[in-house]
Amino acid sequence: MGNAESVVVQKRLARFRPEERPVVEGVFDKLQGAGATAGKTITLEMLQSSVGSVATDSMVRRVYRCMSSIDPGLAPSGVSREQLIVFLADTLRGTAEERAPLVMAMSQHAAGAAAVVTCEQVVEHLTSVFLTALLRCALSSNHQGACDVSCLEDWIFRVQQVSQYLELLVAEGLSVSLSGRPAPTLLPPCRETPWNELKCLLDLPSLMFLAPQLPDGYSAPWRLVFSTRLHGESFTRMVAGLMKRGPTLLLIRDTKGHVFGGFASHTWEVKPQFQGDSRCFLFTVSPKLRVYTATGYNQHFMYLNQNQQTMPNGLGMGGQHGYFGLWLDSDFGHGHSRARPKCTTYGSPQLSGDEDFTLDSMEVWAVGKPPEPEEEGRGKKSILDVDPEAQALMEITGKTMHSQGLREPEDDQE
Repeated sequence: MGNAESVVVQKRLARFRPEERPVVEGVFDKLQGAGATAGKTITLEMLQSSVGSVATDSMVRRVYRCMSSIDPGLAPSGVSREQLIVFLADTLRGTAEERAPLVMAMSQHAAGAAAVVTCEQVVEHLTSVFLTALLRCALSSNHQGACDVSCLEDWIFRVQQVSQYLELLVAEGLSVSLSGRPAPTLLPPCRETPWNELKCLLDLPSLMFLAPQLPDGYSAPWRLVFSTRLHGESFTRMVAGLMKRGPTLLLIRDTKGHVFGGFASHTWEVKPQFQGDSRCFLFTVSPKLRVYTATGYNQHFMYLNQNQQTMPNGLGMGGQHGYFGLWLDSDFGHGHSRARPKCTTYGSPQLSGDEDFTLDSMEVWAVGKPPEPEEEGRGKKSILDVDPEAQALMEITGKTMHSQGLREPEDDQE
């Protein structure tokens, strides 16, 4: 390796802390130890021995081809130490501009440099990352059906999960653990979920797409609080699952196969007024992955009502009464998504297959920290405190207020 290349490697190593550099430089020797014989290069078999536990054989071959494509003159056969270090640095600490050629090389069907790959090749490459649906969404804007390096740079910058997967592959497959930098997680933890009993609407591509859309701080383990497959088609049961759960994610599939829903930033309350705030949003999962956030036009973020004669009974998000962006009627079997041309609250189009849809299945996931439970008796007010006129009326009529002498003395107010 010449001096110019040595400078490149030294610049790559400078991205790591002093205590991290021995870890990065030691990966080559680790891989050498995984093979039958030591030498100046890493073979495909060596890489398979190390990375095969966390990636498919096809993915390992793509990674190996990617490493080999980095200044291929360095090692005509195999991967040199210099090529490996550049790969590690660009994967773990690189920019979108530096990671784009890596994805380009992994997406090709054969060795050798190519200026353009098809979108389908990129999708095929990352199928094992569980991002197929997300990729089709992200790449669909390229009407020519092809991706050059600049296209991939923009895409990798916007779709952070790709970089996270590359980091995860290196951290787990090559045992690169850097101080103060935990391995990225692509999926939020899901607890108390009966996976053996549930064919979940929230598949891996959907989960990886929706989880990063949640506001910062909503990192509590996701908990399934309602499912039509587990709990039946009951609006009352769904409401019970929503109450006192904190922020929730609603996922609906209609009989036309459209999958859509909404994120509620607050715990739901049954009342005839709108609730929530601008962190709420609507989304579609199928046939397209899209998120629709608050427009600021109004504050009709969340609505939940039941057993009222004068107000609509059901669950709604966005729009207005009778014209919601997402509405589920209290009879539970039907709903609507009316947006002509867009929902005023979220700017969303029609989410469902038909404007008035029939429900196929539904799930509700609690995604944030649940509210603190109220202590027994604390925070509850006497009816006399809530309605002073009732107290005055009792005094006028000579009624005895039995509870008045049983109260705890209130703290002195400063």
